Amino acid sequence: MDYRVEDLAARAGLRVDTLRFYQTRGLLPRPRRRGRIAVYDDAHLSRLRRIRSLKQRGFTLAQIRRVVGRAESPGSTEPLLTALMEEQVGERTLGLAELASEAGVPEVLVRAARSAGLVEPLMVDGEERFSEADLEMARTGFKLLEAGFPLEELLAHAVQHARHVQETCDAAIELFDRHVRSESPAANDPAAISEIFRELLPLATRLVALHFQRTLVGRALNRLRGKKQFQALEAALTATETARLEVDVSWR
Repeated sequence: MDYRVEDLAARAGLRVDTLRFYQTRGLLPRPRRRGRIAVYDDAHLSRLRRIRSLKQRGFTLAQIRRVVGRAESPGSTEPLLTALMEEQVGERTLGLAELASEAGVPEVLVRAARSAGLVEPLMVDGEERFSEADLEMARTGFKLLEAGFPLEELLAHAVQHARHVQETCDAAIELFDRHVRSESPAANDPAAISEIFRELLPLATRLVALHFQRTLVGRALNRLRGKKQFQALEAALTATETARLEVDVSWR
């Protein structure tokens, strides 16, 4: 069935400008042209309903673009989507005020972190919500501030780190798609793909954390070598390096 843009938006329960925004963001394929009239079809309607469903479940537009753009991938993505949502959202979500209160952090700091892109709220039923992972990051970040780090410099370093992490994660997702979702023996088994994801995520998280700790301690030792109080600092850093790093990546 063919639709004009107004009819398509009405059937999808969206505003026309929202539909056009999705199109500019690469979420919705361009329509056919019948003269000067844009013509949409049932595939567009199905895509819009899928986008709306994913937004209601808390996915960001960037994540949705990845999901809906992989319709050609073998098998259903639903089990993997469920696994992603369990990890991202956990058992509960919090509003901004709740996050600040439970973390013991002023709301202005949470707003600053959100504006800097360090935390990205989920949209749940049209409301901004934050995950338990955001809560733990807020608590940890506030402890660093209490240690005396200046807020502006700490935020600047965090933003730079976040950019590199996003690039690394995008590359890792592409690697997973190519060698697990597309080419592995489990490629046609969505449940198996989901289970592989559940197994690999904690391993990847721990690997990154261990590498960061080892690199930080090693470079700190090299920089401090020869300075006053080096021996005391070396002992503390060496103890940190040899201590077992615990990374909680259990499924909630």
